[in-house]
Amino acid sequence: MNGGGTYLTGPVAAKLPRPLAPFLELATALRAAGVAAAPEQTQVFIASVGLLGPRSIGDIRRAAHAAFGPGPDRRAEFDVIFDAIFLGRALAAPAMGEPEEMPQAFDAGDFDLMPESPEEDPSGGDATTTERLFARMLAPDDDDAALRGFARSAPGALPRRRSRRTAPGKGRLADPRRAFRDMLRRDGEISRLPARYRKSRQRRILMLVDVSGSMKAGTDGALRLCHALVQAGERVEAFTLGTRLTRVTRALKHRNREQALTLASGLVADWDGGTRLGEALAVFLSVPRFASFARGALVIVVSDGLERGGPDALTASMARLDGLAWSVLWLSPLAADPAYRPETGAMRAILPMLDRLGDGSSPATLAREILAFSKGARA
Repeated sequence: MNGGGTYLTGPVAAKLPRPLAPFLELATALRAAGVAAAPEQTQVFIASVGLLGPRSIGDIRRAAHAAFGPGPDRRAEFDVIFDAIFLGRALAAPAMGEPEEMPQAFDAGDFDLMPESPEEDPSGGDATTTERLFARMLAPDDDDAALRGFARSAPGALPRRRSRRTAPGKGRLADPRRAFRDMLRRDGEISRLPARYRKSRQRRILMLVDVSGSMKAGTDGALRLCHALVQAGERVEAFTLGTRLTRVTRALKHRNREQALTLASGLVADWDGGTRLGEALAVFLSVPRFASFARGALVIVVSDGLERGGPDALTASMARLDGLAWSVLWLSPLAADPAYRPETGAMRAILPMLDRLGDGSSPATLAREILAFSKGARA
């Protein structure tokens, strides 16, 4: 280990047991947040957990407190970072800026907005700044056929990039090792210069799903599509956005769809609440580990873009995200209407940063948009 944030590399890192990864990542995340975390403290932390034989995550948390010793004023920040590393818990996005007026000039198509009244739950109506925290059970799936077709097509259709690794074959790179071996077998003569080509690998996919109240009608389908994408892709990361940022990748890696979605539902606390896309994206980009997921990736945002935190936060966050990403695909349920044009100041501001604004009204349309974009995109 060293004090620069990188612990072990090369053959040594490859021999590390996987359970050690979050223990090493915690120190890196703490230093990135400005919390003191010396290599010796990391060693004490790992040794303490081994001696305690923890029975719960609470025991590991207490060992971390003892090893790193965060002050009372930084204990809450320390716990947020600990939860993000060990539990994939949500990072709350602060409410910033003035609410933006939401014009109703567009036609929402098949998505009926629930009326606001004192007697009824206003979830599913216009975007709000209110934070509502609760768990939610996802509705039964009616798009099995579309999801199965997507799972079959995605592995070969998702965008790819050239890797640094090479392999023998027809290419522009010379293969000196094979050339020398051929020369040894033929007494120093060589009739053809062996070549190598650069392999390709699937690009990283980052999917950000808006779970605010205005997206209530399409959230379940978006997460089911997200599960199919995590299962079909090689490197896929999934987050939910609302008033909080929640990483659900680990939950969606379970092969059983209903079990995975139940686990994801338990992680997300801000179902059908307010909309702070700009602040949630800013939180995402402020965590170095999360921001690295967007570097060179195809970023898919499933949201209606009805930002209530003012356009500045979303514009600034999307500008940075666009700089990191390979391509940004924004899928909105409002785009189901062919006449749809972005009306909010935030959406109009970020429109030039998007590679495509497409239809995200159902799992089937989400699947079609992703596959069509991947097919037409430059590899």
